[in-house]
Order: sequence, then C-alpha cells, then structure tokens
Amino acid sequence: MGRAGTGTGGAAVAVAVAVAGPLLLLLLLARPPPGAAGDSQKGDVRLVSEQFSQSPQKLSFYSWYGSARLFHFRVPPDAVLLRWLLQVSWGSSPTCTNVEITVYFRYGAPPVINPLGTSFPANTSVQPSFFIKMLQSNASVNISHPAPGDWFVVAHLPPSSQKIEVKDFVPTCAYVFQPDMLVVRVVEVSVLEPDVPLPQNLLSHPSYLKIFVPKYTQELRLELQGCVSNGSLGCPVRLTVGSATLPSNFQKVLTCTGPTQACRLLLPSPPWDRWLQVTAKSLAGPHVSVAFSAVAALTACRVWNMNVQPLLPSSLNQSCNISTGLMSPSPSYQDQGRNSRLDNGPFCLMSYAVTREDVDVVSVRFRPLDRVLVLVQSDTPSVMQLYLNTGMDSGGSLTISLWANQSLITKNSWVVACVNAASPFLSFNTSLNCTTAFFQGYPLFLSASSREANLIIPYPETDTWYLSLQLVCPESPEECVEAVVFVESALSLVPCLHDCGPYGQCLLLRRHGYLYAGCSCKAGWRGWSCTDNSTAQTVAQQKAAALLLTLSNLLFLAPIAVSVYRSLLVEAAVYAYTMFFSTFYHACDQPGEAVLCILNYDTLQYCDFLGSGVSMWVTILCMARLKAALKYVYRCGHRRQCYPTSWQRWVFYLLPGISMATVALAIYTSMMTSDNYYYTHSIWHMLLAGSAAFLLPPRDKHTEPWACSKKLTCHYQICKNHREELYTVT
Repeated sequence: MGRAGTGTGGAAVAVAVAVAGPLLLLLLLARPPPGAAGDSQKGDVRLVSEQFSQSPQKLSFYSWYGSARLFHFRVPPDAVLLRWLLQVSWGSSPTCTNVEITVYFRYGAPPVINPLGTSFPANTSVQPSFFIKMLQSNASVNISHPAPGDWFVVAHLPPSSQKIEVKDFVPTCAYVFQPDMLVVRVVEVSVLEPDVPLPQNLLSHPSYLKIFVPKYTQELRLELQGCVSNGSLGCPVRLTVGSATLPSNFQKVLTCTGPTQACRLLLPSPPWDRWLQVTAKSLAGPHVSVAFSAVAALTACRVWNMNVQPLLPSSLNQSCNISTGLMSPSPSYQDQGRNSRLDNGPFCLMSYAVTREDVDVVSVRFRPLDRVLVLVQSDTPSVMQLYLNTGMDSGGSLTISLWANQSLITKNSWVVACVNAASPFLSFNTSLNCTTAFFQGYPLFLSASSREANLIIPYPETDTWYLSLQLVCPESPEECVEAVVFVESALSLVPCLHDCGPYGQCLLLRRHGYLYAGCSCKAGWRGWSCTDNSTAQTVAQQKAAALLLTLSNLLFLAPIAVSVYRSLLVEAAVYAYTMFFSTFYHACDQPGEAVLCILNYDTLQYCDFLGSGVSMWVTILCMARLKAALKYVYRCGHRRQCYPTSWQRWVFYLLPGISMATVALAIYTSMMTSDNYYYTHSIWHMLLAGSAAFLLPPRDKHTEPWACSKKLTCHYQICKNHREELYTVT
C-alpha cells in the first residue's frame, strides 16, 4: 500500500495504490481525478492531457544522497491536474522479495531527504519532505492545480546494511523504478485585467482565470462582485488562488457562502513577474447557475533605487571606522532620503542591485553593486535580489551570512532579515513571520548581543530570491525613527557546505543534463555535510585502523622468504609487488589525518587490485605444475594413493593453507561491512599471505636438477630435467 509522509502543508494531494497489471495506465486514465471528478470535468473541451516519461533506473539501498535515484520533470503552464504513475519491477529469482520503496516529491528543487535520521549543519533550514512508501508494484499520486516549472522525484530502497559485497559474486535482485507524469491542462484561460470586471457564469464547469502580477507589486486584492445564484442574492463559490507546491503548499482557498454580494481576498507580497492561476467553482450544486464579476486590483510599490544615489562621502562630518569598514550615516544623506519620500509619497522598499558572479558548476557569488554595506532603517525595508532562476542553481546550497556594527544597534532594537522566493517580505511593521502570499520565508535576527546571523538553505528552489532587512524596536518604536544600521553580507551558492569537511568528499551528480551535488562521508561521519559525529571514529581509532591495514601486509614477507628459499623468484617478486602497493594504497585510502599518498590514488588502487589478483593466480599455477600434473594423476590412479603421499605434507602445509584461504575468502565475500572493514580486511591480508606461504610447493631435492646433454653450434643448449622429464632451450 502507499502511505503519504509529512509536510504536505494542506496541499491538494491524493495518494492511491493502483492494481498491478498491464492495464494500469488505461485504468488510471479512465478514472476521474480526485478533487476534480464528477460532472464538472465531463465533456469539458477546454482540457487536454499530456504524458511525459523518463527512462527507468535501477534502485539502490540508501547510504547517502548519491545512492538515491533522481528524476526531473517539467510541468507546463495552466495545468489543473498532475498525476504521477509509479511502477516498480523486479526479477523472479529467489533473492527478490517485496521491499519498501520510498518516493519523494518536490517542486523547484531536488527533495532534501534524511532517511538515516542524521543531523544537519548548524543554521541549516530544512522543510519536512513529502513522500510515500510503496509496498506494491504500482501507485499513483495526484496533485490538483500544480505549479508550472521543475518537479523532482527521488526514490530509493531501505537503508543499506553497510555490508561490503563483491560485485557479481553473490546474486542480487534488481529493483527498477519508473515514474510517468500525466498532466491535464487548460487551453482556454480567461485573462483577468487589473481593475477591469470580468463577468463569469458558473454552471457545471469551473472557470479558469489568470492574472499577471508585475514586478514591485505590493498587494493583490481579488473580489467577486454582483454575485447572484438563480436570480437571488448569494455567492456559493469556492475561489482557489495560486498553484500547489510540495512539500509545502500555500494555495489560498476562499469560500463565499454568505448572502453578501461581495467576497474579497487580500494577498500581500504576491509572486512577482508571473501569472497567477485563479479557479472559481460553483458550490450551488448541479444545474444551478451562479453569476458574478471578478475584479483584481494591484497596489504598486514605489522603489527607492539605492544604486542611483550611491552612498558617497559628502561632508566632513562623515566618519569611517577603519577597523570594521563600516561608515557612519551622513546627515545630509538621511535628510535627502527622507525628504524625497515625503515629497513624492512613501517608498515601500530600498532596492540594492546585486551582482551575480558564476564561479563554477553550482557555484555562484552575490555581492551588492558598487558597495559592501547595506543601509537598514526602520520605516522602509532594504531588499536585495538573488537570481537563482537559471534552472541549474537548485543543486547546491544557498548560504547567507550577515554582520552588523554592534555600536549602531541599541539594546532595544533588532535588525530582522527575511529570505523569500518569488517576492520579498515587506510587512515588518505588522508581523515578523516572513510569510508572503505563497511562501514561508526564513528569518534572521541581528541584535546588540548577537551581531552575526547565518542561514543555509540546501537545494533552494529555482526562482528569484529576495533578502529583505529592516530595523525594528518592538518595545520603544521611537528609538528607531532616526536610527540607521549598516549591515555587511556574504551571499553565495556552493555545491557542498565547507566542501563536506575533512571527513567527506563533495561529488557532483548528474541526471541527464541536470547537475546536483552531494557529500560522501568517511570515518563514521554522517549527515548532509558530514558533520554528524555520532558514529565517527576518533583520531586514535583512525590511526589504529591505518596501522592495521598497512602493517598487516608485512605478513607477505613470509611467502617472499619461502619463495626465495625454494628458488621461486617470480613468485617472490609478485608477492613483494603486492605487499608494497597494498601497503601504500591503504595508507592513501584513509580519511582525516592518518593518510599518506606516494602516488595518485587511482594508480595505487589499480596496482593493489592487480597485485592481489596476480598473487593468487601465481600461487595456484605454482602449485599446479601443469604438465607434471598429468603424471601425478596417473600415479594416483595406479598406486591408489593421493599425491603427495606424505601425511606431514598434508597436515602441516596443505590443510592449513587451504583452511586459511577458505576463511579469507569467506571473510572477503560475506563478512566485511563498513564498520568492521578495518580489522576484517586486515585479517584478509594476513590470511592471504599465510595461505600463500603454506601452499607453495617444496624445493626440489636434486642439488643439480639441470644437466646439459648437448651443446649446439648456435650457442644454445638443450637441457633436460631428469625429474620432470621436461625439455627447454636456454
């Protein structure tokens, strides 16, 4: 069955589990969508459906974000229904069982997930994820009035057991996941012009409207006027404004059921520079006509552009604090600004232009144009725009740091900052919750006791973001009338916070053309940025692990000595090669402080794997004595005795060597995990070296096994080994 997770925020989302079988898609297409089913959608020629699909991906057990599978879709404008069709398939082998698959959904950016329950870095703001858990092969998720733009789906198997398995050695089950997206959109939408009444008549189908909200709109007011139902007063209409997003949804629903003729909805700070979807649906029942006029009114915002009037030293009374780089306010500048607002009407914000500098992939720096400091006052918010709308900016982390001069902030005053997407928060005088019409912002506070504030937003939504600041004095507002504070900011988009720290590696992941970053942690560290040390190894444990993995290779000195003593020089060289590169590979393959790399990591890894494989094959071939083996087989059958005939050879050499090799193989294939890797792999080193020393064949008893029988004129000799009956040319 399917189960919805937390963080829906009241979104119009329905989760259903569909029956398995090849007719799943046809059944879903034939079934009316939840919340829009019934007569209201039957025969509505304004609606068309489109389907989008992506290639399936093999799921993995979750260990870090890179083990989850990401799917990227784009929802077209004017969509009224979004339906996800989720399908999972697996093989028929006995290892395939019914497992729980977790699927996450998010609008605007990849979902921020935490299946392991680890901690996030300090000052990180994370919204709850919306997810479902699939226990069957098919499921569907329906979203009414979805927001247009990027939508992301992430799926993974349960958390991994941390067991290290040899690829293709143990049979595994492949779980393949494929989401399909079905979109129902409107092809005929009425445009609502500001201050122009738009007559509407509702009967069996809803009315689809949209209004364009230009930039610098301070407030939007929607009103239904002259509403009558079957000729009598009354307004049984449900008005849905905005689009649904996940994991949080801030759609506005206005239900007009009273006998009044007017019904209003006020939206402060609506999303700028985009179309706003409005749906009106009759609540009067079938075959009852409802008539009204929709009116939209926009309140424009008067902007004070700070880059037109740059903050320059204009009088001798202006001073500069050399130690902090903060300039004290100029009286002439304050008077000029306040007089201009009185003469031309009040300003709703002071706009600071911001320069965007693209540094690398998913790496951007922002800084105010022509200045470092931002002037913050009590009557008008200071706003900076952060453009994160390229479509490739949502795969990193947005970091914001603010500093204020402590001497300019009084004990009863605060600098409140709000970080919002789509439109800035401007209502500091009435509320400090940083909530705009369709977005819950992130608050920051600066005070005399805390002059620095930091915020980290992992995977920010693709949009234009706004940082708005204002000085507030909740206890004594008169103290803030003439007060001015200068705030310094550091704004950037980074792939990974602090590059995942000393115990992590920042990796760039890709799904088709979309790039996003994630941290792969080591040494027991966990978390989004490898900052969770709940299971981390101490420095002493790291050094002990490094010594175990490196010094355990010294046991290869035993097979090297045996090989030299028995004149097996090729085998001795191979064992020495293996010991050398295995030692320095594991010295380089250590996180944190206990690490030493004499060559490139990939080179050491390749040489280590090559040496391990060759040393095993050399030992096997040396034991085999390929051509002599036929003779020994014949003697075993003729004498009816196994070779060798000496029980001492079996008890003291062959059986111990075979036992050590068997135990080493069992440890390597079935007992290694991420937690016990350091000592189990060290035991593997010792057992492998010991088995090679025991299994090497004995030295030839002939003191002079090679005798020359004939000397050729071409300076070559044909030598015959009387023991092996083999001929060679030297």
